[in-house]
Amino acid sequence: MGKIRIFRRHIPTQIILIGAIETLLLGASFYVGVFLRFGSEQAQVADDLGPVIYRAVVFAGIMVLSLAAMGLYQIGLRERRLGIILRLVVGFGVGVVLLMLTFYVFPTLYVGRGVLALAVLVALLFIIIMRPFLLKVLDIESIKPRVLVLGTGKKAASIIKRMRRRSDRRGFRLAGFVHHDGENCEITHHGSILQVRGSLADYARTHQIDEIVVALDERRNRLSLNELLKCRLAGIEVLDLATFFERETGAVALDLVDPSWLIFGGGFRRGFLRAQVKRLLDICIALVLLVLTLPVLAVTALLIVLDDGWKKPVFYSQTRVGERGMLFKVLKFRSMRIDAESDGARWARKNDTRVTRVGALIRKCRIDELPQIFNVLRGEMSFVGPRPERPEFVTELEKNLLYYRERHAVKPGITGWAQLRYPYGASERDAREKLKYDLFYVKNHSVGFDFLIMLQTVEVILFGKGAR
Repeated sequence: MGKIRIFRRHIPTQIILIGAIETLLLGASFYVGVFLRFGSEQAQVADDLGPVIYRAVVFAGIMVLSLAAMGLYQIGLRERRLGIILRLVVGFGVGVVLLMLTFYVFPTLYVGRGVLALAVLVALLFIIIMRPFLLKVLDIESIKPRVLVLGTGKKAASIIKRMRRRSDRRGFRLAGFVHHDGENCEITHHGSILQVRGSLADYARTHQIDEIVVALDERRNRLSLNELLKCRLAGIEVLDLATFFERETGAVALDLVDPSWLIFGGGFRRGFLRAQVKRLLDICIALVLLVLTLPVLAVTALLIVLDDGWKKPVFYSQTRVGERGMLFKVLKFRSMRIDAESDGARWARKNDTRVTRVGALIRKCRIDELPQIFNVLRGEMSFVGPRPERPEFVTELEKNLLYYRERHAVKPGITGWAQLRYPYGASERDAREKLKYDLFYVKNHSVGFDFLIMLQTVEVILFGKGAR
């Protein structure tokens, strides 16, 4: 098994298999719920309400999306059993809410609270029982693509260094490293260094190698293009180390890429239709979210007033850098004291003493970001994109971090790939780490990728990941 590219993300087939099995379990659970509720009267139910299969498909589809929003289909999920059960329970809770909204919009799909309750209980039981067995699929070595690394120097050793955890290597199986004459050996596990005698292509075919990663510290006079071409023609994938890391980590390895890799490596697609579809979706989602969150906005504004007084502002406006370096005013609920930056601009910090009591709460739940809906409606921001930064910090970061300017090629967002993949940070070092994910998004962004990010943002909000 290998990987399937969906919405510009390489998804291991193990994850797709787990999702498919659980979708079938959820659909079967709905039928069990109908049976437990109506028993021998199921034929009458079909006559009165129509085929049950449509409702079963809707039930399974919404529940799978809800579980995905809880991060339960991530290849690197490190939760223990209790944590997984908690995510399952919350996911089913979110799924029930979405189902009720679906029944309200499409009343012909409604089958009754009894069936829904029974189906949810049966499905939760099925998934809790089956999950431990299904997760073992992620660690079955024989179904992972076998990867052969060409090189034993610093670049090759970085695979072991950067992917130390078992969960980091769930998407592939490392067959070993091939040493080239004249290259220093940095591989600490000498048993994984392979001796390839004769043709590399013959060796790869004999040992069922699926991919070859070129990780030589110095390619000139050492890289046999003819051998690699033979491998490629034999159906063996050949890729460089930067592309391998991009695929496996969902980030751009800044220390391994150069301008030519960014220019010729694919991605960075733009187009009028793509931009208009994204803009239309932004407007639609913003209007729906504005209506749904009006009570939250009102209560938050009232709490800020009660906490800090009537004479102090509820909202906070701050200059940020947007698409193509254009400046705009980002709108947020005020979560800090009004004199928070009397001594100049500073990075926000964890447990920041400048944060008010209400501010700490709304930051934890990300409610302070909700007014940025108006920035989206004005076209200054999108729902998904790199977080906009302050011009004072951008000036310094562009001097110190290579390719930082490139993150401004797209509109900034309320949420983003970096916010999902990296915990909240407020320093130049954190900015460098987040830049790896921002560049990955800029390079691979699409409407489908945006949908996946928004789906996983639910997990961030509910579990407080990255809150500061």
